[in-house]
Amino acid sequence: MKNKRNLLAGPYLVWSVAFIIIPLIMVFYYGFIDRDGAFTLENIMAIASPEHSKALWISIRLSLISTVICFLLAYPLAMILANMSVNQNQFIVLVFILPMWMNFLLRTLAWQTLLEKNGVINSVLKFLSLPTINIINTEAAIILGMVYNFLPFMVLPIYNSLARMDHDVINAARDLGANNVQTFLRIIFPLSIPGVVSGVTMVFVPALTTFVISAILGGSKILLIGNVIEQEFTQASNWNLGSGLSIVLMIFIIISMVISSILDKDGEGNML
Repeated sequence: MKNKRNLLAGPYLVWSVAFIIIPLIMVFYYGFIDRDGAFTLENIMAIASPEHSKALWISIRLSLISTVICFLLAYPLAMILANMSVNQNQFIVLVFILPMWMNFLLRTLAWQTLLEKNGVINSVLKFLSLPTINIINTEAAIILGMVYNFLPFMVLPIYNSLARMDHDVINAARDLGANNVQTFLRIIFPLSIPGVVSGVTMVFVPALTTFVISAILGGSKILLIGNVIEQEFTQASNWNLGSGLSIVLMIFIIISMVISSILDKDGEGNML
C-alpha cells in the first residue's frame, strides 16, 4: 500500500521539481550573481533605488487597500451564506465563484472595456445624461480590478470558518444575556479569525505580486513591483536584477505566510 501511494505521488513530485524547485533555484542563482557570473548583492540592494522602492511602496499600499476592501465586502457576505440553508448557500457560492472559471486575463480585459473613456459604463451614463467617470489608468481602476479578481479568495475561507462554527456556543452566549453586538465581537469574530487570516493572506499575496491588472487597468502608467520585475525579464533581458527583486518580493510573501501559519495553526481557515 505504501509503495502504491508513493507511485501515485510520483507525477506530483515531478511537477513540483520541474515547475517549482528548479525555477526557484534559477531565481536564487541569477539573483546573487552579476552578468559576469560573480557573486553580488547589488541585485537585491537595488530595491533601495528610488524607482524600485517607489514601485514596491505603491504595490504594498494598493495591496493593503484592496485587502481591506475585500474583507469589508466578504465578511458580511460570508455571514449571510453561513446562515442560509445548505441548498441555498451551495448555489450562491457556486454563482459567486463562477467568474473564477473564466481566464484571469479575460476578466481583467472585460473591466478595461467597461471602464475606458468610451466604454460600456460611460456609454450608459451618457445615455442617462449623467456625469461620466474617468478612472481607467488610475490607482482606483487597479484597486477595482484587484478586488474583483481576489474577492472570492477572501469570502471562501471566512465562510468556511463560519460554517464550521459551533452554534451551541453562540446560543449559550445569547442565553447568558449577550446582545447581537456582544455575541459578534466576543464569540463569532474571534472564532472566525483563522478564516480572516487565511483570506487576508490569499488576497494580499497575489495582489502584491500582480502585474497584469496594473498593466491593463493602469495602462502601464502606474508601475507596481510586479511590473518592474516583468519588464526586467521580458524587455531589459536583465534576469539578474529581475531575480534579485523577485527574492525581495519573496521575503514579503514568506513573512505574510509565516504570520498566517502562526495565527491559523490548525488550518481552520482553509478554503476546503
